[in-house]
Amino acid sequence: MMQEKPYFCPNCRSNRVKFSVITSYSQRFIKDALTGSIQQYNEPDAIPETEPMIQCQVCSFTGNEMRFVKQAEREPRPGANGSPSYEQHASE
Repeated sequence: MMQEKPYFCPNCRSNRVKFSVITSYSQRFIKDALTGSIQQYNEPDAIPETEPMIQCQVCSFTGNEMRFVKQAEREPRPGANGSPSYEQHASE
């Protein structure tokens, strides 16, 4: 399960918003020994991951989720000081 924390690409250091999660699958099949043709496909099974693999959609760097989370913690977004505040200011 992915964390609800900001990401920052540790490679290009420009992307904070566009990512992909990489999922692995295993699919069994049977081939004819003489012709090499595929005789049967089974349904794909997801391979469980201990930690999600994340890919930056800007530079295509792929790494475990914590690399992106830790980079965001090391270099917080300029002007970000905790939770965003949406206060309405009265006009004078």
